[in-house]
Amino acid sequence: MLTRLQVRNYVLIDSLEIDFPEGLIIITGQTGAGKSILLGALSLVMGAKADAGMISDGADNCVVEAEFDVDPSDAQLKAELEENDVEWDGGHLIIRRVINQSGRSRAFVNDSPVSVQILQGISSRLIDIHSQHQTLLLSDRQFQLNILDHFAGNISLRDNCEELWRKMIKLRSELSALDAKIASISSERDYTEARYRQLEEASLRDGELAELEEEQKQLANAEEIKTCLGYTEELFNPASGESLSLDSILKEASKQLAKAGKFIPSAQELSDRVDSCRRELDDILADVSYANSRVDVSESRLEAVESRMSLIYSLFQKFSCRDEAELIALRDRLSEMLYDSSSLDLKKDELMKEISKVESELALKADLLHEKRSKAAPEFAEAMTLSVRNLELPYAVFEVELLPVPTGANGRDAVQFRFSATGRNAVDVAKCASGGEMSRIMLALKAMRARYANMPTMVFDEIDTGVSGSVADKMGSMICDMGQYMQVFAITHLPQVAAKGCAHYLVAKDIDPTTSKAATTIKKLSHEERVLEVARMLSGSVLTDAAVANAKSLLES
Repeated sequence: MLTRLQVRNYVLIDSLEIDFPEGLIIITGQTGAGKSILLGALSLVMGAKADAGMISDGADNCVVEAEFDVDPSDAQLKAELEENDVEWDGGHLIIRRVINQSGRSRAFVNDSPVSVQILQGISSRLIDIHSQHQTLLLSDRQFQLNILDHFAGNISLRDNCEELWRKMIKLRSELSALDAKIASISSERDYTEARYRQLEEASLRDGELAELEEEQKQLANAEEIKTCLGYTEELFNPASGESLSLDSILKEASKQLAKAGKFIPSAQELSDRVDSCRRELDDILADVSYANSRVDVSESRLEAVESRMSLIYSLFQKFSCRDEAELIALRDRLSEMLYDSSSLDLKKDELMKEISKVESELALKADLLHEKRSKAAPEFAEAMTLSVRNLELPYAVFEVELLPVPTGANGRDAVQFRFSATGRNAVDVAKCASGGEMSRIMLALKAMRARYANMPTMVFDEIDTGVSGSVADKMGSMICDMGQYMQVFAITHLPQVAAKGCAHYLVAKDIDPTTSKAATTIKKLSHEERVLEVARMLSGSVLTDAAVANAKSLLES
């Protein structure tokens, strides 16, 4: 149930914090006092649309926070919270909605941020708000089906049915995509095979072109390279009869410096350095000789390399690729497409078998739903007939008709509620009832839904519109009875209803005389204040002794 509501900077509410008890809670106030504002604030924590116009003048943002005590054993609520990463503390829930000047809003459940969609799902398990215009729901087939299913205890079964339906829709979508893929591959198979074969026969390697370009450059200049390397070798080792080789020169220099080193330490260091240079030059000569031996003067190899390069360049152009890696990736994709084309038929067969299995399971669930609805429909109709007749429609008849529809998320049934105030010729409830009759029917339906859906809190916003006198009294009694097993808020203008509550709150609008700024307030009435408020509802702005006496009588009855 709702235990506390805190509102800051919402329309005409600057700051409000109020605690609520169990049972039937009455909210009254003169027209224009701000009852709808209070209801709007509560609607925000249920995920209603938010906009910057809700923020009080001069404020940066508005905050609405509601605190709920929930059943610690509510496994469904616990599962939904855990699924959305909201901490479950075993029976305590705080929902907060913050709206900033841009019109954007943030929602939190137990201080964990959640989307508005998640907020709506969670709050729908906590509170049900019946607004003045909800009688339009009487023409809503889904609303009618929901109430019947709650009465019949079908919600879990219907959830299973919906899960199977969604699964089937997903599988059918996959099958449609698969069929499109098969058709596409089939129509382009020859073209795909040709492209793949050309790339496969090329036997491409990543980085191959760079290697070929380097080799081509060497082959094209092989004669010049060998000349340069051969001359370098001759410089290191001149032919006999010519100047001494560098190695001989360095050996002799090292020898002479070593001799001098016996007398001059620095000369020995120079000798060592000359030896190091000689060894380094020996390594260089070995590398030059090796490089010279590796230079291939081959016209046939040059021709082969240039032919290979030409092939790769042509593949780049033909397939609009920048390098070998892209060509290889394309080849692999084409290979996968060709493989898919041979395996997709098998995949399609498996998918069709799975669809057939899900369809069979869905049909069984839909049949079971239909059976349970068929059994519950006359019982529900009888209960509704008695409930409406108790609201001074003594000849009223309420009927439930199951209509066949294609199997879907709700099974294979639609529901039509039929009503007659005279007991004859019952027709679609949305087409036959007057305003007062619709209020009574809606109250009876809401009472039925609340009881069988285990809804902890329900808010009625002037559900008694269009009724008065003894009918209003009986509607008040029905609402009061609901308050025995759940928390009920009743916003009303009828004293007969207001007198039934176990707690009474007054909404008022105050005007600051200095600023002329209006502000909405709400306060819990004492017994004496409550007598005066009920008397005002009976007589208007001028209180009479008779009205006060009548108010006391209503409150004591």
